[in-house]
Parts: sequence; structure tokens; C-alpha cells
Amino acid sequence: MEKFVKVTSTAVPMPIEDIDTDQIIPARFLKATNREGFGENLFRDWRYEKGNEPKADFVLNDSTYSGEILVAGKNFGCGSSREHAAWALYDYGFRVVVSSFFADIFKGNALNNGLLPVQVSDAFLSDLLQAIKKNPALQVTVNLPEQVISFDDKAETFEVNAYKKECLLNGYDDIDFLVSIKEEIEAYEASSKVI
Repeated sequence: MEKFVKVTSTAVPMPIEDIDTDQIIPARFLKATNREGFGENLFRDWRYEKGNEPKADFVLNDSTYSGEILVAGKNFGCGSSREHAAWALYDYGFRVVVSSFFADIFKGNALNNGLLPVQVSDAFLSDLLQAIKKNPALQVTVNLPEQVISFDDKAETFEVNAYKKECLLNGYDDIDFLVSIKEEIEAYEASSKVI
């Protein structure tokens, strides 16, 4: 995985509540087992007409908005537990999803795949969405070491699991993390052997 330390980017506003994983990546696209190629079908049914014509009124088809940060309404990632939802968001180019609430399974899948879910207060989310609508060139900064999200003169801290934070900062998946502490594991095993 790529290391994640700090992202400063414009953001894509999607102020829709209860975005479920089937909306993020419809079930009919879950045929592959590697992570590449899912981005083209991110929000497929919202982005395209039946004839594959882009829907002009959908935010991902609006050149006004772009960036590595998706700012969504409350309860993002609810529904089924498909890991492909995190894959699709990451493959599309998002590194951060901001919401005032995430489904637990989605949050875990995102963190396991290098995508940072940043949970903020309802008030901060509302202010951020309004600021993006007012100024699509707004720069939003997500600082993982300090666990702070900021824009203009506003900032808020966010929580992240300490283990997953370490993995993101180092670009580790679970296996990479174990390899990184191999010497400690071997030392423990050597000291624990029964004679």
C-alpha cells in the first residue's frame, strides 16, 4: 500500500445520507478478485444512464469538482460488507472519505486498503460541504499523524485505530506489519522456549 501521512486536496461533495455499498459498487461488478479496475464502476448507477451515457447532474461527472477527498453525508458505507467498495473508491483516486458516521465494516475495509475514513461532527461536515459548494477550489488538509482535518480557519480532530494508523503511515497491510516486527517475534519465541 501507499504510505498515507498528509493529504491536501480539493474535495468532491456528495451530501447524500445512507450511501450503501451497493450504490458505491453495484453487485454485478464484483466478479474480480484483484483491486484494480473497480474505479470505473464507482457509483455506476448514479453516474451513467442505461446506455452508458454520463449523467450530467452527478457530481463525479461535473468537472467543477475533483480531488482525493470525498465528502459524503451521514452513514456512509452501510449495507453489505463488500470490500470492493473500498477498492472502488481507492481505484478511482480517493484517499480520504469524510462523513459524520461510517458503517463499522466499511470503516475496517477502508483502513485495510489504504483509504482513510475521517469521521467528523455533523456541524463540521455541514460547514465543510457548504464551503466546498461556495468554493470548489477549496483546499482541505487531512493530517494523519496529528489526526486533524482542516480547511480555511476551521479544524477538527478525528479518531483512528492506533494499529491501523501505524499501518497507514508506513504503507503496511497486516502481513507487512508482521514482517516489520519479525525480529521482535523471533526474540519472543526464543525467550519463551521450554527447556
